Amino acid sequence: MTITAEAKSVLRIGPYPVDPAVVLAPMAGITNLAFRKLCREFGSSTSIYVCEMITARAVVERNEKTLHMMSFDEDEHPRSMQLYGVDPATLGEAVRIIVGEGWADHIDLNLGCPVPKVTRLGGGAALPYKRALFSKIVNAMVAGAEPAGVPVTVKFRIGIDDDHLTYLDAGRIAEAEGAKAVALHARTAAQRYSGQADWSAIARLKEAVQTIPVLGNGDIFAAADAVRMMDETGCDGVVVGRGCLGRPWLFAELQAALRGEPLPEAPNLGRVGEVLYRHGALLSEHLGEDKAMRDLRKHMAWYLMGFPAGADLRRSFATVASLTQLRDLIGELDPTAPFPRDAEGPRGRQGSPGKVALPYGWLDDPDDAAVPEGADLMHSGG
Repeated sequence: MTITAEAKSVLRIGPYPVDPAVVLAPMAGITNLAFRKLCREFGSSTSIYVCEMITARAVVERNEKTLHMMSFDEDEHPRSMQLYGVDPATLGEAVRIIVGEGWADHIDLNLGCPVPKVTRLGGGAALPYKRALFSKIVNAMVAGAEPAGVPVTVKFRIGIDDDHLTYLDAGRIAEAEGAKAVALHARTAAQRYSGQADWSAIARLKEAVQTIPVLGNGDIFAAADAVRMMDETGCDGVVVGRGCLGRPWLFAELQAALRGEPLPEAPNLGRVGEVLYRHGALLSEHLGEDKAMRDLRKHMAWYLMGFPAGADLRRSFATVASLTQLRDLIGELDPTAPFPRDAEGPRGRQGSPGKVALPYGWLDDPDDAAVPEGADLMHSGG
């Protein structure tokens, strides 16, 4: 089967061509060096694969855990890093350190995270409401990155909730302050990951932001979704997050679809087992086997989604403790079981919508550029 997107010019983010126009979204606890390498093995080396979110304060303090999270593979280019922060001074300094040390080729600003521990400090999806503060942050980051030719991009949501939409202003501000691209997760912070993404907002952002690329994010669970998003919204590329959980071969399908080539055959359970073991081996190289197996456990339900595997076997996968045990468990699966098409749907966290945790008085004055008290104290990586 061939799915073809309408022909577009090659997406560029600063000096980097992104072909096909696909970005792996940063996901906390997921997009470490091992998972990014696995996705790159299926996808194009000229797409972008973003590391998990890094806290700017932790970079400034050179936190040891954070420095390890910032690891990249030797042949991974461009090395793409996402930063979180609320203070323009801290974010600017973090960027200067990163480019000064040559740690990354592209820096993205996280304004999409809806997690309460982030938004109640004024960060993530809460921050774009404060237009002046947001403007200062982008300006400081671009100023720190520009001398080294490192592009800064910004990823944000539609707004805090339906009564406080911020995405059009956020796009225009980012564009005016020198960001090289913007990406929109077409949900509000209040939606979290529930409901349906509003792709029409991506189209409106594309109309509002005219000089830099606009990327779309939200509900891309199959190659056809990416093609449809680009055709319906006119966006310049797609950002893929939860759709690739337990399914890194999605990047091969996306590459084929966006290049107008036949889609590769969906893997049977035997092939999925091989990919799962490869993931475990890469994690072991990166984290050590014990920590790697603990980290891999959360991926098991995603890899086995929809496949025939009994409850006892699934429990064993969820408590796997070594690569040897992982190999033995994979050997108990039926390698001929075909890929279940219903497994292409939503995966990963969805949850329920809810009120967004915000600093006291956060909504009083959108032009207040003050940094909330204590907002810059989160220092652990991610």
